[in-house]
Amino acid sequence: MPLQTRVSNLLGIEHPILLAPMDIVASGKLASAVSQAGGLGLIGGGYGDADWLEREFAAAGNGRVGCGFITWSLEKRPELLDLALAHSPVAVMLSFGDPSPFAPRIKGAGSKLVCQIQSFAQAGMAVSAGADILVAQGTEAGGHGLTRSTLTLVPEVVDGFPDVPVVAAGGIADGRGLAAVMMLGAEGVLMGTRFYASQEAQAHPAAKQRVVDATGDDTARSIVFDISRQNLWPEPYTGRVLRNAHAERWVGRETELRKSIGEEAERYREARERGDFDIAAVIAGESAGLIHDLPTAGEIVNRVVRQAEALLRGR
Repeated sequence: MPLQTRVSNLLGIEHPILLAPMDIVASGKLASAVSQAGGLGLIGGGYGDADWLEREFAAAGNGRVGCGFITWSLEKRPELLDLALAHSPVAVMLSFGDPSPFAPRIKGAGSKLVCQIQSFAQAGMAVSAGADILVAQGTEAGGHGLTRSTLTLVPEVVDGFPDVPVVAAGGIADGRGLAAVMMLGAEGVLMGTRFYASQEAQAHPAAKQRVVDATGDDTARSIVFDISRQNLWPEPYTGRVLRNAHAERWVGRETELRKSIGEEAERYREARERGDFDIAAVIAGESAGLIHDLPTAGEIVNRVVRQAEALLRGR
């Protein structure tokens, strides 16, 4: 039972599996590996580093990849979109903000506009902007998001906007997740944490191992790591990370942390540089509890597809 959907047809891919454009972690190497396995790799444009972005598109070679941006951050450096579009990405994913100022340029360049949303209202905004694909992200996901769960957000968006295919994100790390969200009406998945724990991910080996060792209980949503790295997000977004000593010290004491930020920000920066993840955050979602190894990205794609096909055939 080939898993051909509107998403795979729109993007010209074999399997409806997308790499979440995780800031820095979703490198050109990782994006290329996911695309070579039949999915679509999205390079993490993140907060916007032009040199890094150029380097990672080069690292992806001639692979069919896309990229993703944090929308409110892209508003500060809109020239980065032109840089990305110069590489003819298959798709550009926008998350966390109004996509309408950028939609015409993306679609005019021949790329598909993928909009990640965290609420039904945001889905309506994205559809009005011309989104080709919606990514419905549940609160189980690693990194930033809101409060809706994948289980209810996906079918609500599917029912509300039947003309736009929906990809599910949040809490998905294997074929069971893909099969489950397809039963909810989704036509693909976007995975971050599962690909974070892969050979090609541009992450510290110790951080990857923490994902492998964690359970879903070991994650929490807060703004402690944003305060610590002096990169505050607009409300009401919070970020899901693995719990560590730094988080346990400051969760619930965010006002005190802000008052101590001069000292704590330097401590946090040094910890990131030396790979001390008792202080620095590992950005991962609840699906960490489903991850027990560090395979290649290609093996992840193949496993997910095989398991989902078997489950859907059995049902």
